[in-house]
Amino acid sequence: MTESNPVAIVTAAAGAGIGAAIVDRLAHDGYDVVVTDVHERRCREAAERLSVAHGREFLAVPLDVTDESRVQAAVASVIDARGRIDVLVNNAGWSKIEPVSEMSLDTWRRCLDVDLTGTFLCMRYALPHMIEAGRGSVVNISSISAYETSTEHGAAYSAAKAGVLALTRVAAAENGRHGVRVNAVTPGLIYNDFLRKIYPDEFFDGYAESRSLVGRVGRPEDVANLVGFLVSDQAGYVTGEVYGVSGGVYPHA
Repeated sequence: MTESNPVAIVTAAAGAGIGAAIVDRLAHDGYDVVVTDVHERRCREAAERLSVAHGREFLAVPLDVTDESRVQAAVASVIDARGRIDVLVNNAGWSKIEPVSEMSLDTWRRCLDVDLTGTFLCMRYALPHMIEAGRGSVVNISSISAYETSTEHGAAYSAAKAGVLALTRVAAAENGRHGVRVNAVTPGLIYNDFLRKIYPDEFFDGYAESRSLVGRVGRPEDVANLVGFLVSDQAGYVTGEVYGVSGGVYPHA
Protein backbone atom coordinates (compact mmCIF):
# COMPACT_ATOMS: atom_id res chain seq x y z
CA MET A 1 0.00 0.00 0.00
CA THR A 2 1.09 3.55 -0.67
CA GLU A 3 -0.23 6.96 0.30
CA SER A 4 -2.10 7.08 -3.02
CA ASN A 5 -4.44 4.27 -2.00
CA PRO A 6 -7.89 5.52 -0.96
CA VAL A 7 -8.62 5.11 2.74
CA ALA A 8 -12.02 4.00 4.05
CA ILE A 9 -13.21 3.98 7.66
CA VAL A 10 -16.04 1.57 8.43
CA THR A 11 -17.70 1.53 11.84
CA ALA A 12 -19.01 -1.62 13.54
CA ALA A 13 -17.02 -3.65 11.05
CA ALA A 14 -15.81 -6.61 13.09
CA GLY A 15 -18.98 -8.67 13.39
CA ALA A 16 -20.53 -11.11 10.95
CA GLY A 17 -23.04 -8.77 9.37
CA ILE A 18 -23.20 -5.71 7.15
CA GLY A 19 -20.03 -4.05 8.45
CA ALA A 20 -17.86 -7.10 7.78
CA ALA A 21 -19.29 -7.45 4.28
CA ILE A 22 -18.57 -3.79 3.56
CA VAL A 23 -14.92 -4.02 4.60
CA ASP A 24 -14.53 -7.14 2.49
CA ARG A 25 -16.02 -5.39 -0.55
CA LEU A 26 -13.95 -2.22 -0.11
CA ALA A 27 -10.75 -4.18 0.50
CA HIS A 28 -11.44 -6.13 -2.68
CA ASP A 29 -11.93 -2.83 -4.51
CA GLY A 30 -8.48 -1.63 -3.40
CA TYR A 31 -9.33 0.55 -0.43
CA ASP A 32 -7.04 0.74 2.56
CA VAL A 33 -9.81 -0.11 5.00
CA VAL A 34 -9.71 0.94 8.64
CA VAL A 35 -11.71 -1.53 10.72
CA THR A 36 -13.38 0.07 13.73
CA ASP A 37 -15.55 -1.65 16.29
CA VAL A 38 -16.40 -1.35 19.97
CA HIS A 39 -15.13 -4.92 20.47
CA GLU A 40 -11.35 -4.54 20.59
CA ARG A 41 -10.41 -8.20 20.10
CA ARG A 42 -12.81 -8.75 17.22
CA CYS A 43 -11.64 -5.50 15.66
CA ARG A 44 -8.03 -6.66 15.71
CA GLU A 45 -8.92 -10.12 14.42
CA ALA A 46 -10.94 -8.68 11.54
CA ALA A 47 -8.05 -6.47 10.45
CA GLU A 48 -5.65 -9.41 10.67
CA ARG A 49 -7.99 -11.54 8.56
CA LEU A 50 -8.10 -8.86 5.88
CA SER A 51 -4.32 -8.45 5.97
CA VAL A 52 -3.79 -12.16 5.37
CA ALA A 53 -6.44 -12.34 2.64
CA HIS A 54 -5.18 -9.35 0.68
CA GLY A 55 -1.47 -9.36 1.44
CA ARG A 56 -1.34 -5.84 2.84
CA GLU A 57 -1.78 -4.20 6.21
CA PHE A 58 -5.17 -3.07 7.45
CA LEU A 59 -5.59 -0.90 10.50
CA ALA A 60 -7.72 -1.88 13.50
CA VAL A 61 -9.01 1.04 15.58
CA PRO A 62 -11.23 0.10 18.55
CA LEU A 63 -14.00 2.68 18.75
CA ASP A 64 -17.11 3.53 20.73
CA VAL A 65 -18.91 5.93 18.40
CA THR A 66 -20.83 7.49 21.31
CA ASP A 67 -17.60 8.80 22.89
CA GLU A 68 -16.64 12.08 21.25
CA SER A 69 -13.05 12.07 22.48
CA ARG A 70 -12.50 8.55 21.17
CA VAL A 71 -14.01 9.40 17.80
CA GLN A 72 -11.78 12.45 17.51
CA ALA A 73 -8.74 10.39 18.52
CA ALA A 74 -9.62 7.58 16.10
CA VAL A 75 -9.88 9.95 13.15
CA ALA A 76 -6.61 11.61 14.14
CA SER A 77 -4.89 8.22 14.34
CA VAL A 78 -6.04 7.35 10.82
CA ILE A 79 -4.69 10.65 9.50
CA ASP A 80 -1.39 10.05 11.29
CA ALA A 81 -1.09 6.51 9.92
CA ARG A 82 -2.50 6.93 6.41
CA GLY A 83 -2.51 10.66 5.74
CA ARG A 84 -6.02 10.80 4.30
CA ILE A 85 -9.66 9.77 4.65
CA ASP A 86 -11.54 9.23 1.41
CA VAL A 87 -14.54 7.22 2.57
CA LEU A 88 -16.57 6.97 5.77
CA VAL A 89 -19.23 4.32 6.20
CA ASN A 90 -21.35 4.79 9.32
CA ASN A 91 -22.65 1.34 10.10
CA ALA A 92 -22.74 1.26 13.92
CA GLY A 93 -26.20 0.51 15.28
CA TRP A 94 -28.02 -0.59 18.40
CA SER A 95 -31.63 -1.49 19.12
CA LYS A 96 -33.86 -2.65 21.91
CA ILE A 97 -37.56 -2.98 21.22
CA GLU A 98 -39.80 -1.49 23.88
CA PRO A 99 -43.24 0.11 23.36
CA VAL A 100 -43.23 3.89 23.74
CA SER A 101 -45.59 3.61 26.72
CA GLU A 102 -43.08 1.37 28.51
CA MET A 103 -39.73 2.49 27.13
CA SER A 104 -37.01 3.43 29.57
CA LEU A 105 -35.12 6.66 29.08
CA ASP A 106 -31.92 4.61 29.03
CA THR A 107 -33.16 2.64 26.02
CA TRP A 108 -34.17 5.81 24.20
CA ARG A 109 -30.88 7.56 24.90
CA ARG A 110 -28.70 4.55 24.10
CA CYS A 111 -30.38 4.01 20.75
CA LEU A 112 -30.08 7.64 19.69
CA ASP A 113 -26.52 7.87 21.03
CA VAL A 114 -25.31 4.94 18.92
CA ASP A 115 -27.46 5.20 15.81
CA LEU A 116 -27.76 8.96 15.35
CA THR A 117 -25.24 10.80 17.51
CA GLY A 118 -22.54 8.26 16.68
CA THR A 119 -23.15 8.86 12.99
CA PHE A 120 -22.95 12.61 13.55
CA LEU A 121 -19.72 12.39 15.56
CA CYS A 122 -17.91 10.32 12.95
CA MET A 123 -18.99 12.74 10.23
CA ARG A 124 -18.10 15.74 12.39
CA TYR A 125 -14.46 14.68 12.68
CA ALA A 126 -13.94 13.03 9.29
CA LEU A 127 -15.56 15.69 7.11
CA PRO A 128 -13.00 18.45 7.75
CA HIS A 129 -10.26 16.21 6.33
CA MET A 130 -12.38 15.43 3.27
CA ILE A 131 -13.18 19.12 2.79
CA GLU A 132 -9.50 20.03 3.02
CA ALA A 133 -8.66 17.39 0.41
CA GLY A 134 -11.53 18.44 -1.85
CA ARG A 135 -12.84 14.88 -2.13
CA GLY A 136 -14.68 12.23 -0.15
CA SER A 137 -17.73 10.06 0.16
CA VAL A 138 -19.87 9.26 3.19
CA VAL A 139 -22.43 6.47 3.28
CA ASN A 140 -24.73 6.28 6.29
CA ILE A 141 -26.47 2.98 6.96
CA SER A 142 -30.04 3.76 7.98
CA SER A 143 -32.99 1.35 7.78
CA ILE A 144 -36.43 0.97 6.24
CA SER A 145 -37.60 1.55 9.80
CA ALA A 146 -37.00 5.25 9.10
CA TYR A 147 -40.21 5.41 7.07
CA GLU A 148 -42.06 2.13 7.63
CA THR A 149 -45.18 2.14 9.82
CA SER A 150 -44.50 -0.90 11.95
CA THR A 151 -43.91 -2.09 15.49
CA GLU A 152 -41.17 -4.46 14.31
CA HIS A 153 -38.28 -2.05 14.76
CA GLY A 154 -39.06 -0.10 17.92
CA ALA A 155 -39.74 3.62 18.18
CA ALA A 156 -36.27 4.64 19.35
CA TYR A 157 -34.54 2.83 16.51
CA SER A 158 -37.01 4.14 13.94
CA ALA A 159 -36.61 7.71 15.20
CA ALA A 160 -32.83 7.47 15.16
CA LYS A 161 -32.72 6.03 11.65
CA ALA A 162 -35.11 8.70 10.38
CA GLY A 163 -32.74 11.26 11.88
CA VAL A 164 -29.87 9.70 9.95
CA LEU A 165 -31.72 10.41 6.70
CA ALA A 166 -32.19 14.09 7.56
CA LEU A 167 -28.57 14.34 8.67
CA THR A 168 -27.48 12.77 5.38
CA ARG A 169 -29.44 15.21 3.22
CA VAL A 170 -28.27 18.33 5.05
CA ALA A 171 -24.65 17.17 5.08
CA ALA A 172 -24.89 16.50 1.35
CA ALA A 173 -26.19 20.03 0.78
CA GLU A 174 -23.41 21.54 2.88
CA ASN A 175 -20.51 19.61 1.42
CA GLY A 176 -21.18 19.01 -2.26
CA ARG A 177 -19.34 22.21 -3.23
CA HIS A 178 -16.29 20.80 -1.41
CA GLY A 179 -16.24 17.66 -3.54
CA VAL A 180 -17.75 15.52 -0.78
CA ARG A 181 -20.78 13.31 -1.43
CA VAL A 182 -23.10 12.00 1.30
CA ASN A 183 -25.68 9.26 0.75
CA ALA A 184 -27.68 6.79 2.80
CA VAL A 185 -28.70 3.16 2.45
CA THR A 186 -31.85 1.76 4.04
CA PRO A 187 -31.63 -2.03 4.41
CA GLY A 188 -34.63 -4.18 5.10
CA LEU A 189 -34.19 -7.56 6.75
CA ILE A 190 -30.53 -8.45 6.29
CA TYR A 191 -29.90 -11.70 8.07
CA ASN A 192 -27.19 -12.27 10.63
CA ASP A 193 -27.14 -14.36 13.78
CA PHE A 194 -27.30 -11.29 16.05
CA LEU A 195 -30.88 -10.61 14.93
CA ARG A 196 -31.95 -13.81 16.66
CA LYS A 197 -31.23 -12.01 19.94
CA ILE A 198 -33.61 -9.18 19.04
CA TYR A 199 -36.48 -10.81 17.16
CA PRO A 200 -38.45 -13.97 17.96
CA ASP A 201 -38.25 -16.93 15.61
CA GLU A 202 -41.70 -16.25 14.20
CA PHE A 203 -40.43 -12.92 12.83
CA PHE A 204 -38.28 -14.84 10.36
CA ASP A 205 -40.74 -17.62 9.59
CA GLY A 206 -42.20 -17.18 6.14
CA TYR A 207 -40.59 -13.76 5.60
CA ALA A 208 -39.12 -14.69 2.23
CA GLU A 209 -42.43 -16.05 0.97
CA SER A 210 -44.78 -13.48 2.47
CA ARG A 211 -42.88 -10.19 2.10
CA SER A 212 -39.73 -10.37 -0.03
CA LEU A 213 -40.41 -9.89 -3.73
CA VAL A 214 -37.28 -11.87 -4.63
CA GLY A 215 -38.09 -14.89 -2.48
CA ARG A 216 -35.32 -14.58 0.09
CA VAL A 217 -34.09 -12.47 2.96
CA GLY A 218 -31.25 -10.06 2.43
CA ARG A 219 -27.58 -10.89 2.74
CA PRO A 220 -24.91 -8.52 4.09
CA GLU A 221 -23.28 -8.60 0.66
CA ASP A 222 -26.42 -7.05 -0.86
CA VAL A 223 -25.77 -3.90 1.16
CA ALA A 224 -22.00 -4.02 0.67
CA ASN A 225 -22.36 -4.11 -3.11
CA LEU A 226 -24.44 -0.93 -3.10
CA VAL A 227 -22.02 0.80 -0.74
CA GLY A 228 -19.15 -0.15 -3.03
CA PHE A 229 -20.91 1.57 -5.90
CA LEU A 230 -21.85 4.69 -3.94
CA VAL A 231 -18.31 5.39 -2.78
CA SER A 232 -16.87 4.82 -6.25
CA ASP A 233 -16.30 7.36 -9.02
CA GLN A 234 -19.15 5.70 -10.90
CA ALA A 235 -21.49 7.45 -8.45
CA GLY A 236 -19.82 10.82 -8.87
CA TYR A 237 -23.13 12.57 -9.61
CA VAL A 238 -24.98 10.90 -6.73
CA THR A 239 -25.38 12.73 -3.43
CA GLY A 240 -28.12 13.43 -0.91
CA GLU A 241 -29.85 10.23 -1.99
CA VAL A 242 -31.41 7.34 -0.07
CA TYR A 243 -31.28 3.85 -1.53
CA GLY A 244 -33.31 0.92 -0.24
CA VAL A 245 -32.05 -2.66 -0.09
CA SER A 246 -35.15 -4.52 1.03
CA GLY A 247 -36.04 -7.05 -1.64
CA GLY A 248 -38.97 -4.84 -2.55
CA VAL A 249 -40.48 -5.04 0.96
CA TYR A 250 -40.52 -1.26 1.19
CA PRO A 251 -39.68 0.48 -2.10
CA HIS A 252 -38.71 4.08 -1.49
CA ALA A 253 -38.74 7.00 -3.86
